[in-house]
Amino acid sequence: MKVKTSVTLSEELLNAISAETGRANRSALIEEATWRYLRERQRHARDRRELERINEHADELNEEAFDVLEFQAEE
Repeated sequence: MKVKTSVTLSEELLNAISAETGRANRSALIEEATWRYLRERQRHARDRRELERINEHADELNEEAFDVLEFQAEE
């Protein structure tokens, strides 16, 4: 469902949007850009959490990898 709202933008940004899409499609471009931005922020937050989890276990993961490499080198 679409809801009409009011957003304040700089004249420069509004002109750039209009030049890119034409007046009739400004809302669609703004909506698409906002959804992309929000998905990107969510992805970055998820990546940051995953990296924190990896770093929490880095020492044991590195030890395990070293053990595997040592085992392979013996063969």
